Amino acid sequence: MIHLQGITKSYTTGAQSLQVLKGVDLRVEAGELVAIMGSSGSGKSTLLNILGLLDAYDGGQYQLDGRDMAGLSERRAAEMRREMLGFVFQSFNLINFKSAAENVSLPLYYQQVPRKERTRRAHELLDRVGLLDWADHLPSQLSGGQKQRVAIARALAAKPRVILADEPTGALDSSTSEDVMVLLKELNAEGMTMVVVTHENEIARACGRTIRLRDGLVETGMDVGA
Repeated sequence: MIHLQGITKSYTTGAQSLQVLKGVDLRVEAGELVAIMGSSGSGKSTLLNILGLLDAYDGGQYQLDGRDMAGLSERRAAEMRREMLGFVFQSFNLINFKSAAENVSLPLYYQQVPRKERTRRAHELLDRVGLLDWADHLPSQLSGGQKQRVAIARALAAKPRVILADEPTGALDSSTSEDVMVLLKELNAEGMTMVVVTHENEIARACGRTIRLRDGLVETGMDVGA
């Protein structure tokens, strides 16, 4: 599903250039639940942005579902994101003035799905994550765990092939984190491919495999089963 070979990425600030990724090789097969770990500055957020087609890479090869991601236009990258990828963020990224159902249905709006079908699908997904009774509530009326469940439902709305989660439990307490990981594991058991960036060992252990980054490279011998 995901195959990276020799991926490099640098950022230039003024006269200085910082190489963040130095030749990353990794593979994630369809149906896997993989954790990516690494200390601050190891390159894991940059790597996730590249996987999500939110940032370009300088060198190497990235294949997503057998398709080469090199040189995509912004329009084509957006199309691939809508077709293939769902995103879950630490900060939830919900729209405060829209209800839970409206937040979930937003990706379908951009796909020009009719309103009635958007609402039906949003309610179906909120039911799936245990929040149907909260469909008309605003984010400000939800707990952190509920917000993350809404965000997961939104990530599923367009029926992606891969979920990319950036510290999905980072803003939650330990009990709520466990509940969210149970949900993610249930979705994975149904066949959803997932990549989870985390700094928490407990979350990584809940995944099927852990890839560890250090100084812009996958640590040798550290792409291992959980």
